[in-house]
Amino acid sequence: MKTIEWQNDKILILDQTRLPGQVEYVTLSSVDEVAHAIKSLQVRGAPLIGVVAAWGLVLAVMSYSGPSAELAEIMNAARQQLTATRPTAVNLQWAVSRMMEAYDQVQDLDLSSIRHRLTEEARAMQEEDLSTNRLIGEWGARLLHPDTKVLTICNAGALATCGHGTALGIVRSAFAQGKIQKVWVSETRPVLQGARLTAWELSRDEIPATLITDNMAGFLMQRGEVDAVITGADRIAANGDTANKIGTYSLAVLARYHDIPFYVAAPVSSIDISMEEGSLIPIEERDPDEVRIIGECCITSVDIPVVNPAFDVTPSHLITAIVTEKGIVRGPYLETLAEINNVKR
Repeated sequence: MKTIEWQNDKILILDQTRLPGQVEYVTLSSVDEVAHAIKSLQVRGAPLIGVVAAWGLVLAVMSYSGPSAELAEIMNAARQQLTATRPTAVNLQWAVSRMMEAYDQVQDLDLSSIRHRLTEEARAMQEEDLSTNRLIGEWGARLLHPDTKVLTICNAGALATCGHGTALGIVRSAFAQGKIQKVWVSETRPVLQGARLTAWELSRDEIPATLITDNMAGFLMQRGEVDAVITGADRIAANGDTANKIGTYSLAVLARYHDIPFYVAAPVSSIDISMEEGSLIPIEERDPDEVRIIGECCITSVDIPVVNPAFDVTPSHLITAIVTEKGIVRGPYLETLAEINNVKR
């Protein structure tokens, strides 16, 4: 199963809004279509949307036929459009910035050379993401003992990346080592990424999983049915505060109360050293109808006011460890995250 593929100078994506009922691929041929796919959650997950945005900038170059000297304006407009789609996930900004750096190095060359260079960069990022996730899986598996019962939220699996996954990457690697007894899959309201996506992934891989509603987590912890909580991350501040899918903070509080380790799995590209603490992370507010409607069924009053933040922020003191491709990071995060990013404090 592939979430993204560059094919005939177009982007082919797995439409995640159709899962699990339909496995359907959609072709993206313009920056506008890429921006819509990211905003509408056809593609989602911090690592994946970064790579898709990178390919979106390749599309911007492919569709341009004027003088290469005038391409900069097109590229900057595409950059702004793509980074505005989902403000919380720093991977999106990181990937687009990396592509623009590659463009700056060759912008004085002919259009064919620019296209070739940016295509190479986007392809490298896609391949790196897969290898990064496998390394996260290997490191994270070391934290788990045999017969571990893991609780996760949202979808931080292959569907959120270019393959293997971050939080589910740890689950996959640990399962291969015989360490996973069960995965508790939190349904993850309001758009049910756990119920629709994580449950589907684990079922395909024949990893034992049981679906729960979001408000069952404390009950299971109280009964000793959870040995570890593993989540992904959309942005990690310099001090370790972590933005992830709404509901993650609640799980961290419950895990601390029940003395259960709480692990965050994310690539180094999700760490935003420029942001000192989590209160500064911009939180995306999404369409109220995501709460009012499930599928095509309205479950409440059509005009009831709704608050629908896509993410919350877990304070670093509730996080047992952060698992990256470079290793397992523990507090004090202000020092250890700077070290893993080669930044002097």
